[in-house]
Amino acid sequence: MRMSSNAAPVVAPVAVRAAGPSRPGPVAVVAAAFTLAQLLLVPPGMGLGWDETVYVSQVSPHAPAAFFSAPRTRGVPLLVAPVVVWTSSTGVLRVYLAVLSGVGLYLALRAWRGLFPARALALAGALFASLWMTLFYGPQAMPNHWVAIGALGCVGCFLRARNDPEDRTALWGAGAATALMAWMRPTDTVWVTLPLFTLLVLVRRWWRPRLLGVMAAGLATGALAWVVEAYAQFGGPARRLADASRIQGGLGWNIAVDDQMRSLVGRTLCRPCTGDLPHPAVIAWWFVLPVLAALGLAVAVRAGRATPTLVPLVCAAMAAVPYLFLIGYAAPRFLLPTYALLAIPVADALWDLVRGPGGAWRPVAGAVVALGLVGHLAVQYVVLERTVTRTTAFHRDWDRVAAELRRLGVRPPCLLTGDYAIPIAYYAGCSSGHTSGNNANITRDGILRTADRMPVAALVAPGGGPPEYARGWPAREVAGFRLHVAPPGGRALTGAWPRRP
Repeated sequence: MRMSSNAAPVVAPVAVRAAGPSRPGPVAVVAAAFTLAQLLLVPPGMGLGWDETVYVSQVSPHAPAAFFSAPRTRGVPLLVAPVVVWTSSTGVLRVYLAVLSGVGLYLALRAWRGLFPARALALAGALFASLWMTLFYGPQAMPNHWVAIGALGCVGCFLRARNDPEDRTALWGAGAATALMAWMRPTDTVWVTLPLFTLLVLVRRWWRPRLLGVMAAGLATGALAWVVEAYAQFGGPARRLADASRIQGGLGWNIAVDDQMRSLVGRTLCRPCTGDLPHPAVIAWWFVLPVLAALGLAVAVRAGRATPTLVPLVCAAMAAVPYLFLIGYAAPRFLLPTYALLAIPVADALWDLVRGPGGAWRPVAGAVVALGLVGHLAVQYVVLERTVTRTTAFHRDWDRVAAELRRLGVRPPCLLTGDYAIPIAYYAGCSSGHTSGNNANITRDGILRTADRMPVAALVAPGGGPPEYARGWPAREVAGFRLHVAPPGGRALTGAWPRRP
């Protein structure tokens, strides 16, 4: 680091394109359109999914808290708490999250001001926001979208703070974005920020002690909460990591690239991930994405501004590593941070394709890019519509089961066990219990003792069978489920059902 005569450090600026005055207009329009698209394409009344019921139940007074397994963190419950503590309305929660995700996208893109032109940032936001998994998970109480927003904002603020150490907004923005990621998923945060910390610590001209401290503090906020809970609930950090690895099928060398491709057709959880690959039209964009990212890097190198493009590309690649090579299953939401970070270099490449030297339009290239984007949007919409329709049907079935349980007298306080007990218990206002598996939190005897003092039911999905202790319980069928309801009056163990008068 060179020192001036007054001992003030002289910062070697990041080489960037002259972007002109910062204009929030296009980015704000994209963020607003993103919020509106969520409300129109993902109905607020869709109902809560399995993982959502776990997160929401931790802070909701309207249902008992579900079992919170080792891989989960407390970021999402904190995010939804301002709404769910006073209303059980899923629609209100969806609107709140859709608006919040639009604001988050706007702030994350604004973090890149001065590094890329406003038109590139707006296009990047549109590319990311138009993916079916972004629209689907934006209004959901899930962590992955917020890790993506945090990653996008963190890298942008990092580059600005490195370029101008006096930019306090960028400095604290980097810390806040790191904290957001850490509260949502600490392990994902490590992968995303590893290249950034490496540059700060190992490359002398990147050394920025204040930036390093602020980002480390942001990471520590989420990590500390995770460690405290590990000691309180799971026997320590090592045991919690081991449990999380077991629940995720054993972390290790697993090629999940083909699994991720299979999930692009709208499979929200691909586990086990079998079957044929989707139609080429559905997965074509996945192969075009790294090509355009590489083109974006080539454009940046040619223009002498490689750093703002190379850094997000490296962070995007690192964010994808665990989900492409270290777990044995897939979900489209896992790669949302990677897609968010790739969006800016890809948008820059697309603008370079359609505009020649001096800013002149290239009609042929422009037409090809426009047709490609229209086709891409059509595919994303079709997959989104099918995914929303299928998911809504599942959630309606769960609601029908909950209604039937109430009709049978299974009302709060109550306990459900068996297949899909966790989400249906939330719908019914009951607790959920499992005697085995990843969510084991009660014993057989514990269930039978509970049946002596409150309503208990065992749920059996199509093709399954009831637990041995519930085989004598009277059964009802609804929405494909068999509901085995424990006899009242302490007769759960014998299965004796009192005769109606």
